[in-house]
Amino acid sequence: MSARVCVVTAGHLSTCPRMLKAADALQGAGYRVRVISTRHVNWAWAADQRVRKLRQWEWRVIDYDRVSARGTQLTTGVRFRGAQAMALAAGASRVPLSVGIRGYSRMHDELVSAIVSEPADFVYGGTTGALAAVAEGAGRLGVRFGLDFEDFHSAEQSGEGSELAHALAERVESDVLSKATFATAGSPMIADAYATKYGVRPTEIHNTFPVDFAAASDRRGPLRLYWFSQTLGPGRGLEDVIAAVGQCGIAAEFHLRARPIPAYATDLTSFQARVAPSLALVFHDPEPPDRMVELAHGYDLGVSTENGAVLNHRLCLGNKIFTYLAAGVPVLLTATPAQAALAADLGPAATVYEPGDVDALASILQRWNDHPSLRCVAAQQARAAALRRWHWEHDDDRGALLNAFEDVLG
Repeated sequence: MSARVCVVTAGHLSTCPRMLKAADALQGAGYRVRVISTRHVNWAWAADQRVRKLRQWEWRVIDYDRVSARGTQLTTGVRFRGAQAMALAAGASRVPLSVGIRGYSRMHDELVSAIVSEPADFVYGGTTGALAAVAEGAGRLGVRFGLDFEDFHSAEQSGEGSELAHALAERVESDVLSKATFATAGSPMIADAYATKYGVRPTEIHNTFPVDFAAASDRRGPLRLYWFSQTLGPGRGLEDVIAAVGQCGIAAEFHLRARPIPAYATDLTSFQARVAPSLALVFHDPEPPDRMVELAHGYDLGVSTENGAVLNHRLCLGNKIFTYLAAGVPVLLTATPAQAALAADLGPAATVYEPGDVDALASILQRWNDHPSLRCVAAQQARAAALRRWHWEHDDDRGALLNAFEDVLG
């Protein structure tokens, strides 16, 4: 009989492609897979259902949407805020671990209940709110567990509340990481950071995707830039791209796919009209992860502008980069340590500039605008890099994940 694996995320299916790919890979390898996720955002819930229609594994949803599950939304919110208040008053390192966990993960108890509701032979999960639940749920079932650290959680936030969040993350990470049978991480530098801090180095599994190339297109005409994320908001470096286009005065298009914060989208449009009137700013709705590579087809540059102010942003390699490459699209990267190291491997498929250096970025965009042949060469190199190494089916990504399970479950 096939081994039973429970895959857990505290987010939506459509906003956690790492757990979605893990579930698909395990199902394809012959394991019996049960996936646990949550529901709390309307647009993501609609995307979740579209994603689920294409899969055969079992799916359990924990609903705490403010409309469809108002009671759960209220009770978990009270518990979450109460635990945070206790941790803030007493200190994150001094409150009982059970309080720290509930101040870090709003849905901890509900996730644990879902995990133990059916038998499993192994539990694997990621996202901040699922880490402690995976460990506790596996313990109650009497089975082993694995953890995924897509980000360096104890240094991934900024602004108000980040100090408490990071301190609580440390409590959780230090408790669960040493107990895990194995751990995975989203980039080599994130894996190194965990090794330095806790003495356990996760296996890096990049945020790569299956290759899906479109037919080669004419690279002449206005420069077409593309960026996507879950939310369109401040701190993404988008203003620098707009200012650079305005500085060199070229005709270009900047396509943005995300759920916009309305006030920010208005401000960004006003900024573009003021500093880059020759730029067309085009907004697109979010789409399920299964379509993201396809939707990247045809652009000249995929933009990944991490500003590096937060440590996690200096260490991470996000979904954007590998989505672009899987579509055969060259990447425009800020020179964070992780992205600069990747750019060295990508060669002409990557163009790098220092965060905030609008002058350098303007020179880059001017060159790309003036030399369509440069775009063609970079697109060819992006395809070559994706086929050579940067795709999900590679032995060091999907293969590494399946090998970890094979070592545990046979």
